[in-house]
Amino acid sequence: MLGMVKNSLLSTVEAWPYRLLSKGEKDQVSYEERAYEGGRFAAVELVGKPFDEASKEGAVKLLKYVGGSNDKGIGMGMTAPVSITAFPAEDGSFQQKVKVSLRIPRQFQDNPPCPTDESIKIEERQEMTIHSTQFGGYAKEADYVNYAAKLKAALGSDAAYRKDFYLCNGYDPPMKLYGRRNEVWFVKE
Repeated sequence: MLGMVKNSLLSTVEAWPYRLLSKGEKDQVSYEERAYEGGRFAAVELVGKPFDEASKEGAVKLLKYVGGSNDKGIGMGMTAPVSITAFPAEDGSFQQKVKVSLRIPRQFQDNPPCPTDESIKIEERQEMTIHSTQFGGYAKEADYVNYAAKLKAALGSDAAYRKDFYLCNGYDPPMKLYGRRNEVWFVKE
């Protein structure tokens, strides 16, 4: 636990590498298209809990893993964003199923420590291109649903992206009060 707290308060945060492909704005919604590097990620799936509860539980598990709850007992440092895969229901709300993931820091990409929590899996992911929009505050399910609807409207009906899920991303530790960054990502098909 001490490793998790030290990791989140004192370490620098490594950003997930990407290339900015384009920027746009429509109806006062700014958005970007970016290409993100592939790599290894620590991920945990949670089912049967509301989005806000499940995303918090998953994030804590991953923070413990990068903070030293792994087979090597080492703190790896933090990466951003913490990414939550959400699965929208027909009414736009989220199903009670999420996958919370965190890109493993660059120096551990080739040989990541094994998690001591068996619910955490190490996954290999390919490069992906996304559409994103950003907003502030302490994000909850309603905020992500709202900004996803705004991004969908701004992109229009011709944009090709996955409709069965989208990514809800948080960049800041819970103790950061101001200037918080959250994003909704649609993965291009």
